Amino acid sequence: MDFQEVIVYVILGLAVAYLLKKFVFKPKKKNCGGGENCGCG
Repeated sequence: MDFQEVIVYVILGLAVAYLLKKFVFKPKKKNCGGGENCGCG
C-alpha cells in the first residue's frame, strides 16, 4: 500500500466519522447550526 493510499483512507475515515457524528448522533433538538445557545427557540 502506497503512502498516498494511506492518506486517502485516513481522510475518508475522518470524513465519514464527521458525517456520522453530525447527522446520526445529533441531539434531539432540530439542527439550527449552532450550540445550545443558538437562539432558534
